Amino acid sequence: EVQLQASGGGLVQAGGSLTLSCAASGLSFGDYAVGWFRQDFGKEREPYSCISNKDGTTYYVGSVKGRFTISSDSAKNTVYLQMNSLKVEDTAVYYCALGPVIPTFYRVRHYCRRDEFDSWGQGTLVTVSS
Repeated sequence: EVQLQASGGGLVQAGGSLTLSCAASGLSFGDYAVGWFRQDFGKEREPYSCISNKDGTTYYVGSVKGRFTISSDSAKNTVYLQMNSLKVEDTAVYYCALGPVIPTFYRVRHYCRRDEFDSWGQGTLVTVSS
């Protein structure tokens, strides 16, 4: 059984930093894409960032470009989300999930949406205070 576990959330002041980790068991990330999604209370789960482990390409939603960095460590079978310059509006539960192997000639941004991902793990809460 494939399980993903997100960790690293916590309480941080606006302008601060956190690093989230997504570890997988039961499967090696290999060439699969991995995505970080956020869900605010009462709202839909939405993508924030995705990475293709096939070629290392990444995608970020506009609101986090330049602030967040997604990376993958194949030796540790872990994907990270480095979050800098955090804002109050970044407060949410963050989930990681397993996506497809991005087909040749396509980019991970074409697949960075909720319906392309599964094997959702438990989320980790990020709270940014003003």
